[in-house]
Amino acid sequence: MNTKTTPERCRIVLIAPPAASGEELVSRLGAALSGGDVASVLLPPYDTEATQFQALAEAAVPIIQEAGVAAIIVGNTQIAGRVKADGLHIEGATTAIADAVSRFSPKLIVGTGNIKNRHTALEIGEAQPDYVLFGKIGADTKPEAHPRNVELADWWAAMIEIPCIIQAGNTLESIPDAVSTGAEFIALGAAIFDANNPESAIREANRLLDQYAPRFEE
Repeated sequence: MNTKTTPERCRIVLIAPPAASGEELVSRLGAALSGGDVASVLLPPYDTEATQFQALAEAAVPIIQEAGVAAIIVGNTQIAGRVKADGLHIEGATTAIADAVSRFSPKLIVGTGNIKNRHTALEIGEAQPDYVLFGKIGADTKPEAHPRNVELADWWAAMIEIPCIIQAGNTLESIPDAVSTGAEFIALGAAIFDANNPESAIREANRLLDQYAPRFEE
């Protein structure tokens, strides 16, 4: 996921699913990644404690990187370094995000998310993260993208150069409305991993992006 340049069209950011073991996570990610273009994978800890999360990340990061995809650890700077991830996703206070950017960028991709209003978005933008995600990881529980995320992504993409990711709903049918915002990336989690065939779901998601996502100028 090269957030330093504008992609040709909106690309997929895959949200890794919860998994009981590294083998399960590798199997599910491998199936999805075999389906076509993905820019990056966010690896959230969900409810796992740090030792288990590190074991999951150690299993998943190589399979992600071997596919030519950026592996981004959510919420743990130490584990991001230990597993040689490509990036770090940090949420919370603007000061914490700014500190992560100053400490880890440009060696790592540093992004953030779960932004609920324009004022907070602009404050975070001053810290110059590599991307902002409009959505909350794991909150894609409805068929459509959340209206607030659509509104924020539409506003941000029209005004701000920092790339944004919009979180889709839990169906692929949510893609056209989400990408009409002009966001550079679309986050897909449940829409892929709750599908009967994640490989086919990624293939169909890319077909929809080819059809509906606006093209960007370099």
